[in-house]
Amino acid sequence: MAKEINQNEFEQNVLGGKGLSVVDFFATWCKPCQMLAPVIEEVSKKYQNVSFYKIDIDKESALADKYYVMSVPTIMFFKDGEMVNQIVGYRSVEEMEEIVGKFA
Repeated sequence: MAKEINQNEFEQNVLGGKGLSVVDFFATWCKPCQMLAPVIEEVSKKYQNVSFYKIDIDKESALADKYYVMSVPTIMFFKDGEMVNQIVGYRSVEEMEEIVGKFA
C-alpha cells in the first residue's frame, strides 16, 4: 500500500532509506492519477520488499518543483536514496510490475 508522505518524510524514508522506493507524484484533481492509484496498490502487494509512497503536488509543491515534476502522474524510483528511473503518465499493472521488477 502506498503511504502519502510530506517533504520531511520523503527526506527520511526515501532519500535516507535502503532498497527501492517508488514515489508517485500525484494530484487529487488528476484523472490519470486516479486511474494509476489502484495499479500502484496492486503492484505494492506483489513487491512487499519495496516501499511505495505518494506525494500530493498541491500540498508539497516545493518538493515537486525540486524534482521538476511538470506533469502528473510522475513516478520516480529511488534505490538507496538515489533516483534510478522516472516515468510520466498512466501505466498498466503489467508495465508497472516490469519496471519495478528491474530495480527491486
